[in-house]
Amino acid sequence: MSSPSSSSSSTVVFVTEDKEERIPLLLQQQQQQQQQQQQQQLQPNIISRNVEEVEEEEIVLVTATSHELNNRSKPNSSSSSSSSPNQRLVSLDVFRGLTVALMILVDDAGGAFPSINHSPWFGVTLADFVMPFFLFSVGVSVGLVFQKASNKTTATKKVILRTIKLFFLGVLLQGGYFHGRNHLTYGVDIDQIRWLGVLQRISVGYFLSALSEIWFVGNILVDSAVAFVKKYYIQWIVAILLCSLYMGFLYGIYVPNWKIEVPNMNFTLSAPENGSGIQIVYCGMRSSLEPPCNSVGFIDRLLLGQKHLYQRPVYRRTKECSVNSPDYGPLPQNAPGWCLAPFDPEGILSSLMAATTCFVGLHYGHIIVHYKGHTQRIFLWFISSMLLLLSGYILEVLGMPISKPLYTLSYMCITAGVAGLVLSTIYYIVDIKHVRKPTMLLQWMGMNALLVYALAACELFPAVIQGFYWRLPSNNLVNLTELLLQKVVQSKSWGTLVFVLFEILFWCLAAGYLHKKGIYAKL
Repeated sequence: MSSPSSSSSSTVVFVTEDKEERIPLLLQQQQQQQQQQQQQQLQPNIISRNVEEVEEEEIVLVTATSHELNNRSKPNSSSSSSSSPNQRLVSLDVFRGLTVALMILVDDAGGAFPSINHSPWFGVTLADFVMPFFLFSVGVSVGLVFQKASNKTTATKKVILRTIKLFFLGVLLQGGYFHGRNHLTYGVDIDQIRWLGVLQRISVGYFLSALSEIWFVGNILVDSAVAFVKKYYIQWIVAILLCSLYMGFLYGIYVPNWKIEVPNMNFTLSAPENGSGIQIVYCGMRSSLEPPCNSVGFIDRLLLGQKHLYQRPVYRRTKECSVNSPDYGPLPQNAPGWCLAPFDPEGILSSLMAATTCFVGLHYGHIIVHYKGHTQRIFLWFISSMLLLLSGYILEVLGMPISKPLYTLSYMCITAGVAGLVLSTIYYIVDIKHVRKPTMLLQWMGMNALLVYALAACELFPAVIQGFYWRLPSNNLVNLTELLLQKVVQSKSWGTLVFVLFEILFWCLAAGYLHKKGIYAKL
């Protein structure tokens, strides 16, 4: 990977040789055609890499001055200028690092501060922005990387291979094989393995957006706003079709009554049918967005089976299912049976709408490609973000609630709009004003986001550290450090928060060390 440069742009040198001999007319015409094609390729200010280089996960930002482009457009003219190394789009690294840091924060401190944890069902909290931010950054990256795929078939094969690897890595990390912090065991019963998860959803969004970028982009020179729309309008049609398909299933599928087997009966639940431990959830309706009778859960139960879904869904923190709502807690009296039912927040149907966030990210990446001015980019990003936010709030007013578990259209619009505003802010600070030092830690984490996610967010590293304990498994370095900080600040919640902040700092520095050594995790 190329290391970041201190300047926001660098020039590209084009060298031509003057020849004294006369060139045949046919050969001259062929050279002129080749030069015109090269001029069209130079019009975007992103020099995309060859397909073989896509595996490196590098996003390179290179700008050519208008003087060089003008010289290049003249046949048989020579140009020379100083050149500097290719520069990464640092703001995207910082944005990705911020997303990973937020994930660690809400996962490890969300129990101490339920207000930043995922919303129990409707509404949006800090934790609910993490997944859309990941998907948005994937879309931006795809929009930069696949601009000039020289061989579409080869590029497609690489996309399919990476999708498969990303999906099965997600199954390994979140399918239940690694039991995580406080559990010094591993292994999973295949009959109960969880097939879906964060990386699996990202793989779906990556697959759809990458194939769209490879196959559905028009061969049009972008020299106006109309040409920009013509070049990418098919992608927007695909995104609209995904949204329409999701909406049709969400509101059109009939959800029948269904049963749940309660493993540990609780006296606060209604009496089981014939004392068999089976709870009946009464639905028989369409268009419901409530936890028990929505079509998102119905499709997952039908296609995957209840045993393969997430067993601790967020709706267990609703008032119907927890006396400590919005935190987890004991079941209230007469709690409905569906409180103990599984539900996957990265379900099959909701992943269709989640993939649309990647397409939104594509749009932001295309703006980087075709608009050279910083002011133009910031302006277009801001307008796009505000339109998304406005659309999301209008949809909410019209009756479509914001729900991360369902990934409703209103939720997609609002979170994607916020992602655009955050990226715009970071871009202004980092790539325009060149304020790099305050964001250096997040930049390092963003350059090794996959490795930090696997080791920290999936708790592989804490589980290894906790494997070394004194007399009792609870007497380990991780738990004792957190307990010490709680004693120092004289608060369990705030001590946990301080511990998590130190954890984030540790991973930033670890990612920085790996960056200095040139070590990066990629698929």
